[in-house]
Amino acid sequence: MSVSSPRVQTGLEVLLADLPAWLAGRRVGLLTNQTGVDHRLRSGIDLLHADDRLRLVALFAPEHGVRGEAQAGVPLASAVDRRTALPIHSLYGDDEAWSPTAAMLDGLDALLIDLQAIGVRYATYASTVIRVLGAAANAVPIVILDRPQPLTGTTLEGNLLKPVFASFVGVHPIPIRHGMTLAELARLIAAERGLPEPAVIPMRGWRRAWWFDETGLPWVQPSPNLPTLDALTLYPGTCLIEGTNLSEGRGTTRPFEYTGAPWLDPWQLADALQG
Repeated sequence: MSVSSPRVQTGLEVLLADLPAWLAGRRVGLLTNQTGVDHRLRSGIDLLHADDRLRLVALFAPEHGVRGEAQAGVPLASAVDRRTALPIHSLYGDDEAWSPTAAMLDGLDALLIDLQAIGVRYATYASTVIRVLGAAANAVPIVILDRPQPLTGTTLEGNLLKPVFASFVGVHPIPIRHGMTLAELARLIAAERGLPEPAVIPMRGWRRAWWFDETGLPWVQPSPNLPTLDALTLYPGTCLIEGTNLSEGRGTTRPFEYTGAPWLDPWQLADALQG
């Protein structure tokens, strides 16, 4: 990245710089993970917990957990955050369709969401957010701290999901690569499902045509198996390899960049690809 690259201000940074009056003094929950950091890599959990303008009272964990320590598909139990002593409510347990319960939301004046979504239909962060919108409807206001669409906000690719195949890794009929930020996607789906529109703390300085490495923001891997922007760029296509008997490279140093199988003859494959 060039040292002259512009730096986008994320929704988290905008919120911290100018807290809306309607959040002052409020008891808030926070759905976030390791990607919810500022440009100095400081955790939004820690920053909001230390901010005496509001009261952060609970954390909500998507896949991989609030600190990003769990591998893909590993169920999470509700727990206590070791750094802040805040309760962590798991939204990714033995039943992947977990939604926040009334007890989890009780006492909250608002639920903040700060996740670096990856802009791909079958990633679970957006699915979790949609479940939260439904569970919190008419109970707790949702506030999304927006972040860049890492694969640009101008390119759409892939088929539309058929509703009959809806699941936790496909919650809405959108393309595989949909070109929306998390806040944009949440507002679209809320409108189409008749749910209350979430409030949004927008970014400053983001341009839709930018890839993530043009934003000036530090890359924090959204998943243990998406360590680089290169891996994420290939993910919309190579993740589909999971539907075959080949490996998509999980467990290697180049997940989603390597595909193959122990029984595969590379020379036969090369000949077949050359037609």
